[in-house]
Amino acid sequence: MEIEALSQDRRDEFLDFCRKHRADIDDSFLYEEDLAEFELSEENPTYVAVNAQGTVIAAASLILNDYNRRGRKGRFRIFQADTADQGIYQELLQAILPHTAGLDKLNIFVPAVNTRETKNMLAAGFAVERYSFLLVRDEETVPDFSLPSGYEIKSFRPGSDEAVWCEVRNAGFAKLKGSETPATPEMVTEMISGKDYIANGLLILYHNGQAVGIVRGADDDYEDSPIMNIGPLAVLPEYQGKGLGRILLRAALRFAKDNAYTRTILCVNAENERAKALYIGEGFKQAESAACFAYDLTAKENE
Repeated sequence: MEIEALSQDRRDEFLDFCRKHRADIDDSFLYEEDLAEFELSEENPTYVAVNAQGTVIAAASLILNDYNRRGRKGRFRIFQADTADQGIYQELLQAILPHTAGLDKLNIFVPAVNTRETKNMLAAGFAVERYSFLLVRDEETVPDFSLPSGYEIKSFRPGSDEAVWCEVRNAGFAKLKGSETPATPEMVTEMISGKDYIANGLLILYHNGQAVGIVRGADDDYEDSPIMNIGPLAVLPEYQGKGLGRILLRAALRFAKDNAYTRTILCVNAENERAKALYIGEGFKQAESAACFAYDLTAKENE
């Protein structure tokens, strides 16, 4: 077995490896549109393990875009092997590490049901940082909501509201694990240019003309059926605890129904108990859970 940097000649084989395993791991960055856009670059350091027959049997690919670098963390799109040899993970990790200058940690999500991969991550030196839950709502009934005096909900205006969106999102998520890194207007522009964008699917809640909350509905697929993904949903800290999150959630549910989505889906961190309670109370049910593993690069520097 040999570990080698991914070459253009093996790109298609690597992408097929990703397709083979995306049902077994977190597939957040393994959708067909993501794989179609994958390029060999400094933002995507990728290594593969090749057996004696010349076949890719393991792969590690890191996402080092601007958002991750500003957050001083790398995100694995895939870190998987077709062999029971745990040593292959350590070898791939060692190949990746030279690309991690300026980072504090590496992250990867592993579905809770994947006990094999959990053991592999722990053996490679990763530790559980947090848990997250995937919640699904199948109820057709959408609860009514009414806006308090002075409040109104408006659709996001492309080309005008990118900075406003970021201000609310960044303030609301400043202490949320995994989302602390501020979003930029450029990221919002890219978001609304994606294939999952739904016209008027971004909503902004205003109070006396000030933006105080946001929610997004995006096209998604779950269990081979269309579904609307809700998120982010954020409220300014000083406006939290007033029931505005519930109003935004119901507005998103109403938007889903108006756009013929019979199911909605969202993710929530396990430690965000108040948000999870809200979602469960609004008809969502836990469908999946995953552990976010972290590899501490600062600990290695201090050894």
